[in-house]
Amino acid sequence: MIELGVNIDHVATLRQARRTYEPDPIWAAAEAELGGADGITVHLREDRRHIVDRDVELLRQTTQCKLNLELSIAAEIVDIAVRVAPDQATLVPERRQEVTTEGGLDLSRETQTVGSIVRKLRDAGVFVSAFLDPELAQIKLAHDLGFDAVELHTGTYADAATPALAAEQLARLIRGAAAVREAGMRLHAGHGLNYRNVSSVARITDMAELNIGHALVSRALFVGMREAVREMKRLLEDAGARRQMRAALPANVDA
Repeated sequence: MIELGVNIDHVATLRQARRTYEPDPIWAAAEAELGGADGITVHLREDRRHIVDRDVELLRQTTQCKLNLELSIAAEIVDIAVRVAPDQATLVPERRQEVTTEGGLDLSRETQTVGSIVRKLRDAGVFVSAFLDPELAQIKLAHDLGFDAVELHTGTYADAATPALAAEQLARLIRGAAAVREAGMRLHAGHGLNYRNVSSVARITDMAELNIGHALVSRALFVGMREAVREMKRLLEDAGARRQMRAALPANVDA
């Protein structure tokens, strides 16, 4: 089964636009769970542009499925993660000027700091993932630093302007996925995935978790969060079934 992590950051973005108390991402998380979400994902940024400390605290108390906290290597945010102890922490790059995360974390920079953070989080009982571009050197570093999982950055694939470019980026993801599997880490993916492009990524061998936010929140404006999540879950279930069928076929038969 492919797990769906529902990123609710942009529910908080709408709230912060008016600096008020609604819409409340805590309610969004509950609705996502009722729709079948396997996890709730939030990014506590240093500038608190959407998710704030109160959200993380309450989600830890109320979320019944997996809580995945995305965070940078900033000491203040790491301390919050260690104290709150989400089920999963995903280290991501963060730049104040960016609209959204622009690419994978570069583990070749501040390697010792990253390794120390991984140890601190794991000592707190947190499963730790690295958000990476599908580059073999980065994946090897993730293994060496003790990460439990790698979340492959799918933004370049999602933003591809032509089918040929999308196919090229999908091939990169498939190669990266193989390296993650061979290193013994859990395979995740996310960023820019939507109802039109998710199936090809979901069919990658051993894909265990997809984290999707903007597309689900956008769809929820029209059909509600429960139904938006249900629709995405159906796509993942179909992709998972096709993946199983392909795996059962002889090697020389293309599903």
